[in-house]
Amino acid sequence: MNPILRTGSLLLLSACLLMTCTTSPLNRRQMLIFSEAEMAQQGEQTYRQLQQELPISADSRETQYIQCIADYVVAALEPAERGNYVWEVTVFNDEQANAFALPGGKIGVYNGLLDVAVTQHQLASVIAHEVGHVLANHSNERASQAALRNVGLAAAQILGASSSTIEAIDVGSRYGIFLPFNRTQESEADAIGVQLMARAGFDPEASIILWQNMMATGGPSPPQLLSTHPSPASRMNELRELMEPALAIRNSANSRGINPDCMAPENNLQF
Repeated sequence: MNPILRTGSLLLLSACLLMTCTTSPLNRRQMLIFSEAEMAQQGEQTYRQLQQELPISADSRETQYIQCIADYVVAALEPAERGNYVWEVTVFNDEQANAFALPGGKIGVYNGLLDVAVTQHQLASVIAHEVGHVLANHSNERASQAALRNVGLAAAQILGASSSTIEAIDVGSRYGIFLPFNRTQESEADAIGVQLMARAGFDPEASIILWQNMMATGGPSPPQLLSTHPSPASRMNELRELMEPALAIRNSANSRGINPDCMAPENNLQF
């Protein structure tokens, strides 16, 4: 191995050892740099900035519908998961089929998602998945990875590495570490989200139907190796493996009177 590249790798490993070691809700080892308070503050700042930059839906029925689903999901959180945050939902008037959740209890839903997530159960699967990212500290993990990557690149530059060596470190870390790690995070958020939506009384099988809808409406996607998300087929297969325990959780929630009845805005019907 090139000595500078080897030195850069050792510096990356040394920096990694200085991180806080913890585990995700699925007992996957994580190394985090930032505190929960720091991440919540960053989440708050990002959320307020998005509220200023993006148009917010003026459709009150649409907002009430999405808020209703999010309320059920948040109510299903354990006290330690909910934290001391006031969970907030904003519906953005944007055609993209997307949603997000940020540290500190901030949820954003683009109303274009309603064209794909056509029932309360399907929309709940998206919101629960995004909340799953928060519960698993994925934003902290990604921020920590980015910081670690910057340390490695800076070290290589200080040590006089050539531009080709720096590029090799950059590309190698991106495709060899960060994208596969992000696919792991997505699968982890799926697993957490399915259980969470089931605890909230929603039908976890809707998460599979959602991806069928996504495949029917979406365009060509990049190869799974170069994507931060698992392929839709892989995703649905993994979700199917989670269905039996998730359905049992949902049946338990329903038997305790947790039966979401959020009304879709287009026809005021319950799903």
